[in-house]
Amino acid sequence: MELFLKIAAAGVMIMMLFYLWPAFKQWQENGPKAEKGDWQAALLPLAAVVGLVVLLVMLVR
Repeated sequence: MELFLKIAAAGVMIMMLFYLWPAFKQWQENGPKAEKGDWQAALLPLAAVVGLVVLLVMLVR
């Protein structure tokens, strides 16, 4: 039964990829283009999260 569930889950994932492929192509072609400063705006919150995690790990030790 466990093997059947793994095979069924893999099949569902493959079907989902086929279902979402046209939407992905449309998003890639017509989506917003990156502008100057976008990476900096994305890195600031990521750095804050990493800093918070490091702080919490240090507090636990």
